[in-house]
Amino acid sequence: MEAADFGGMLREARSRAMLTIEGLAEASGLSVRAVSNLERGRSVPRPSTLAELMDALGLDEDERRALTDAARGQTSSVASVPRQLPPDLRVFRGREEVLARVLRLTDEIGTRPGHVLITAVGGMGGVGKTTLAVHWAHRVADRFPDGQLYVDLRGFDPADAAVEPQEVLGGFLRALGMPADAVPEGLTARAACFREQVSQRRLVLLLDNARDSEQVRPLLPGAAGCLTVVTSRKRLTGLAALNGAHTVDLDVWTHEEAMAGLAARIGADRTAAASEDAAELVELCGRLPLAVAVIGAGLAAEPTLPLRAVVEELAQAASPLDALTTDDPRADVRAVLSWSYRALDPAAARLFRHLAALPGPAFSAEAAASAAGEPVPEARRMLRALTTASLLTRDAEGGHVLHDLVRAHAQDLWQQADDDRFAAQQRLLEYLHHHARSANSALGSTRQGADPYEPPGPGVAVVPLHDREQGAAWFAQEEHTIMAALRAANDDRLLRLRMHLARVCTHYFQARGRWADERAVQRLALDTALLLDDAGSVCACAGALAYALAASGDHDQADAVIEVAEGHLDRAPVLEQSHTRHLISLVREQEGRYAEALEHARAALELDRCLGDPHFIGRGLNTVAWCLTLTGRHREALAACEEAIPLLQSVGYRLMEAATWDTLGYALQQLGEPGEAVAHFETSARMYGEVFNRYQQAAVLGHLAEARLDLGEHEAARTTWLRAAALLDELGNPEADAMRARADAVSAPVSDRAVDVPRGSEDGI
Repeated sequence: MEAADFGGMLREARSRAMLTIEGLAEASGLSVRAVSNLERGRSVPRPSTLAELMDALGLDEDERRALTDAARGQTSSVASVPRQLPPDLRVFRGREEVLARVLRLTDEIGTRPGHVLITAVGGMGGVGKTTLAVHWAHRVADRFPDGQLYVDLRGFDPADAAVEPQEVLGGFLRALGMPADAVPEGLTARAACFREQVSQRRLVLLLDNARDSEQVRPLLPGAAGCLTVVTSRKRLTGLAALNGAHTVDLDVWTHEEAMAGLAARIGADRTAAASEDAAELVELCGRLPLAVAVIGAGLAAEPTLPLRAVVEELAQAASPLDALTTDDPRADVRAVLSWSYRALDPAAARLFRHLAALPGPAFSAEAAASAAGEPVPEARRMLRALTTASLLTRDAEGGHVLHDLVRAHAQDLWQQADDDRFAAQQRLLEYLHHHARSANSALGSTRQGADPYEPPGPGVAVVPLHDREQGAAWFAQEEHTIMAALRAANDDRLLRLRMHLARVCTHYFQARGRWADERAVQRLALDTALLLDDAGSVCACAGALAYALAASGDHDQADAVIEVAEGHLDRAPVLEQSHTRHLISLVREQEGRYAEALEHARAALELDRCLGDPHFIGRGLNTVAWCLTLTGRHREALAACEEAIPLLQSVGYRLMEAATWDTLGYALQQLGEPGEAVAHFETSARMYGEVFNRYQQAAVLGHLAEARLDLGEHEAARTTWLRAAALLDELGNPEADAMRARADAVSAPVSDRAVDVPRGSEDGI
C-alpha cells in the first residue's frame, strides 16, 4: 500500500458515504480543515482520529483494515521531527495586545547573539494560559524547523502527582531521536544531555501547567535558537530573576474579548440579537475564558434556547467552584459546569462522571468506554459531545484530557450519584489486562503466565489486534494509563488483577529495552505477589525483575531478587518453576556466569519434559544449547538444537524456532564451519523478520556478518552489519553504534570480535 493512497482512499470512502467534507467533519468531530488536509496528504492521522473517521463513514472490517494500512504507510513516510503541540483552537479570540507583545519577543530570536528567550505565562486556572501559549507557538512554528516539544507538567493536578523533571527529560530525549537505552539515569545527567542535544537545534518548547520554577529549571534548553514558553497558575518570579524569563500575566478577558469569544461559539447574529443578555451572561461568567467556552458550547448545542434562561439560572446559583472564582462575586463557574453537565443527554452525563475513574492525565476512547461500561462507538460519540461542550480537550497524541478542575467536578458528581466505583475500576483493569495479552500475542509472545485467565466481563471494550503494528500501537496508546492504573488500583479486591496486568506488560518493555519501566512494573507486581503469598507469581515476577536489573547492569540487585525467587520455587507450580529457572539462566548468562546459566537451563528443561508441552521443551532445549555453546561444548549444542527444531516446527512456534536456528549456526561457526553457519543464520534472520522481532533479527545478522567475514566475504559482512544497525536504529537501540563500528572496521583482524547482542527472554512472562 503506497502512502499516497490514504488521501484518495479517504476521499473515495467519503464519496461512497455521500458526505461532503463539511459533513464528514461534523460526523467525526474533526474540523473541515483537518479533513481537507488528510485528503490532500498534508497531515497524518492519529489512531484515535482514524477511528473516529472510520466510525463516521460506517466502514466494514475489510474497509477499516485497508484504510488503516494506508494510514500506517503514510505515517511511516513522515520525517521524525517532533510535532507535539496540541491543536490550535479554532475559536481563539482576543488577547491581541498580549499576542503582539509575545510575537515581538519572538522576533528577538536570532537578532541578539546568545539571547535565550524564555517566557512565563501566568494566571489563574481557566484564564486561557495554555490556549494563548499554543496559539502563539503555532503562529511561529515555521521559524523553528527542528520541531516542537510539549509537556503537561500537571503542577496543580489534584488527582496525580506533578510530573518530575527527570521523567520529562527522558520523554524529550526519546522524542529527539535518542535511543531509550542511551538515555542517562539521573536528573543532572539527563538535563546536561538534553542541553547538548538541542544546542544546535531551533525548537519551540512548551512547558504547560508548571508547579513552580524548580520544576521548570532543569528543562530549559539554554540554546539561543529555541523558544521556551512556560505556563503556570503561579507567578514564576524565580524563573524571571535567575533565568531571565519574560513574564506575561493573564487576567480574565475584557468585556469586548468575552463577547467576541461567546460570538465565536454561538454565532455573531445570535449574540447581536440578544446583546444585553449576552453582555450579562459573560459578566456572570466572570469573563473567564473557560467559563465562557463551556457555556458557549452548551448554547451552541441548543440553538433555540434563549440566552435569558441561562442568565437567570446562573444569577440564582449560590455555590461557586472555588478554584475558578474571580474577584467578581457574580462569577459562578461551578454553576456553569453544572449547567453544561445537565445539558448533556443522560448517557453522556453518565460517561462524564465515570471519567473520574481514569487515573492518568489523558485517556483513550476505549479506556473511557470500559470505565463506563459503554460500547466504543457510543463512547466516542459521547466524548465528542463532551469535547464540544468544552468539558474535554484533546492532546497532541489525540488522547482525551480533562482540565484538572473539570476533573474535580466530575469526581464530585461521581460521588453524589453513588456510581459503582469498584465496578468501573475493575472494568478498566480488565480492559487493560485483556488487550495487553492480545497485544503480546500480536507482538510474537506466546507466554502469558500460569495464572488462570478470565475473559473480560460485560461492558469492557474489546478491540481486535491483528498484527504486530496494532499490538505496538495499542501499548503506545495505553502505556500511561497502564502505569497510572497500576499505581491507583489499591482496592484489595483488585490486587490480583493488578498483578496480572503488571506481569503481561513485561514483553512490551523488554522488547524495547525500557528497563526502567520494566523494573518499576515488576517491583509492583512482586510486592503484590508477596502480599498475596502467591508463590508462582512471586517466582515469575522476581525472575522478570532480576532479568531487567541484569539488563540494566545492576547485577547485585539482580542476585538479591533471585534469592527471593529461589526461596519460593518449591511451592510454585511446575510451569512457573521452569520459567523462573529459564529467566535465572538468562541473568547468569548476562553476568558471564555460563556454567551456572547451563545448570539452571538444564533444571528448566527437566521441568519442561515433565510438563510434556512441545513449546516449553523446544524452548528449554534451545536455552540449554545456547549455554552449551557458550561453555565450548558445541557438539552437544548441535544435538540439542537438532532435537528442538522438529518439536518447535510441529507446534508452529516460529519465534523459538528462529532462535534455535541461530544457536545452531553459532555452534557450527565456533566449530570452524562458517559456510554451514551462514545458511542457518539466514534462515533464523528471515524467520525473525516474519514474526516482526527486529531486535533478535539484528542480533542474528551480527552473527551472520561474523560468519561471512570468516569466509573472507568482507563486503558482504560489512553490508550485513549495516543492515543490523538499521534495524536497531528503527528500535531506537544504542547497540546500532556497535554494529556500525564493526562495519567500519571490517578490515580489522578476524579475531577482533564484536560483543554479541544480548539475547532476550523472547516470550516474556
